[in-house]
Amino acid sequence: MLRKLSVIGLAIVCTLSMTLTASAADSKEKPQASTIAWPEKQALPSFSKINHLDVADIYDAPGDIKLLMATLQGIVNRDKPRIYLLENKEEGKFTWLNDLDVTYKVRDDYWQIVRMYKQEINGIIIYDPKVPDSVNVATTLAGLKSAVVASPELAEKLQAAPYSLKVLDDLQGKFKDRLDAYTWQYENLWSQTTQRMLVGLSPDTSIRLPDNQADLFKVIAEDTTQERDGNNRELYNLDLSASLGKSDVYLRFDDAFPQDGWGTAVHEVTIKADGKTIAQFIPGTPEEEPFLYDRQNSQVSAGNGGHRFADNNRYFVYKFTPPSDAKQLTASIDMWNQYKVSIGNVQPVSSEQKEPYGYLRDYAVANKAMVFWLDSNVPEQKALFQKIMSDVKPGTPYLGWFSNDVDGEFSGVEITSNYGVYVLAADWFSNLTVFSGTKANPAKAKAAKTPKLENKIYVTYTFSEGDNFQYNQHRMRILWDDPSRGQVPLNWTSSPLLYDGAPAMLNYYRETATDNDLLIAGPSGAGYFYPNAWPEASFSAFLKQSYSYMEKTGMTIPYVLNRIDSENVPLSDAHAAAYIKEYKAPGLFLSWENRHGVEIVGGKLPVSTIQGISTVQDGQKILADAKAQWDGKSPLFVSLGLLAWSLTPSDIAELQASLGPEYVAVRADQYFSLIRSANGLPAKP
Repeated sequence: MLRKLSVIGLAIVCTLSMTLTASAADSKEKPQASTIAWPEKQALPSFSKINHLDVADIYDAPGDIKLLMATLQGIVNRDKPRIYLLENKEEGKFTWLNDLDVTYKVRDDYWQIVRMYKQEINGIIIYDPKVPDSVNVATTLAGLKSAVVASPELAEKLQAAPYSLKVLDDLQGKFKDRLDAYTWQYENLWSQTTQRMLVGLSPDTSIRLPDNQADLFKVIAEDTTQERDGNNRELYNLDLSASLGKSDVYLRFDDAFPQDGWGTAVHEVTIKADGKTIAQFIPGTPEEEPFLYDRQNSQVSAGNGGHRFADNNRYFVYKFTPPSDAKQLTASIDMWNQYKVSIGNVQPVSSEQKEPYGYLRDYAVANKAMVFWLDSNVPEQKALFQKIMSDVKPGTPYLGWFSNDVDGEFSGVEITSNYGVYVLAADWFSNLTVFSGTKANPAKAKAAKTPKLENKIYVTYTFSEGDNFQYNQHRMRILWDDPSRGQVPLNWTSSPLLYDGAPAMLNYYRETATDNDLLIAGPSGAGYFYPNAWPEASFSAFLKQSYSYMEKTGMTIPYVLNRIDSENVPLSDAHAAAYIKEYKAPGLFLSWENRHGVEIVGGKLPVSTIQGISTVQDGQKILADAKAQWDGKSPLFVSLGLLAWSLTPSDIAELQASLGPEYVAVRADQYFSLIRSANGLPAKP
């Protein structure tokens, strides 16, 4: 563990004492109690046992209230989990709370909870709405000083009776931009924070258009042929004149067929007002940024000359401001695939109106972690990101996510892997300080008898997203409660680190699993990382240490993602050898978007390439193609990855029912046992 700036940082803190209050160590503020246990070889900390919870419903609360309550929760739950926040209703507001089997009381309003626990707060950290990233610096300071984070408006209320809290730090006007904020934080706070975890959180939610978008947007162009290979690429000329009359015009791009996961793709946009060009750009370039109003998790591809695309429930919106006296407005859009273009007028949202959110901030505050949000695709920010990574030991978790969504994921995970840091996608995990106070029950995965090896097509189905802590909390619970679960053998990728972070969730999935459900480890074991990007010097040691979580959870079969420069690559010999030696797995899955197959690596390890599908029709086509190339004289093995955002157990029951008797669905443990038998390998590795 390196602390390169500890001496310099101390000097800077002293120098800045005139403008910012002293560090937590030097202040006269009362120390805040903590009962958190974090043994050296334990991946994530354990909180004390829950006895009773005070519950606040903040689902519809403003963003600054959510931030206030989450930081309060972190301070209070550091000593003992007592506050639970209702901030998501995807799987049901009370679903997991009721499964905790503890007494709780939903308070009349969240201010009642603030009053109840105000004695445990040292004061207020005020963030600067004009510099959104000050929210993250304020969150870090809140953890160090046992304070709550507040907007300038909320701070006025909190200083008055009955709260009477003092301002410890006011960050208004302290930073000019993102890089300035995080550079100051690194130089002044990093050495005071825990070095055992990193937290990456967006300082605010992305801009959301109103719920009644159907009333605000009108479809003006739409693909009706479900194209997937760019055959419909051309320059589409659209007349936008009907939308003139208000200051701004918005173009929204959606997936015309969201069920299949392909989506719209836009290469270039040109907007003209009365024949004069007012906007022209290619996605992913600096010229695009002034017009990109809402990227909504769309991504930019470097292929095909570069394009922005969105699939499933994603979309993106451009905003244009024509001259007030314009009579004609036109758009020339180079686009293809399953496009749907809508035009509308909505009220713009300024950067000052973007709202912060609470998720995971309780955990960052409780554990005194440093919170930041750096874009690995921007050189100056990437340099600071790498500097932070270089300061921690191999095997350190990075909780949260990355800027720029998919592009950020690929580059971000590769960078963290380069430094031996693994990722836990947890930026939308709620109440982690509560769930870390539960305990794992002893459980053993239900064994499944392997069928006799025959000349059949053996198919195994695997739900994706298991690297994602919040998937375990939200979407996976919805899929798990599907009434068709159990009809077809399914593999469920999950995080072995639920053992530390949310044992109650692990208990629920293990104890309610049917004989056809098998939990396996999400990418790429105990944490999300790219094996080939991880330094060989520390890779085996990390796998060896993390294997204990695979054993304790029964998730001994790993699903691996392996990318270099954003492209899928095979496992290197050295990294494959480490999996063989340290994980002792009967086999592993390797993700690939456009192919499937089985390879015996090193003569010992069956590696089954998973081909992803997002619809029943995709699965039927892949399996039909596999049968067409099969000679029927030996068993064939096909592994399909199921997009968890578009497929359900009911869909897979439908898919399997549509197949002939030559297709046999099996769990992953049966699948690899059959592969080992077919290739003359011993039953156990």
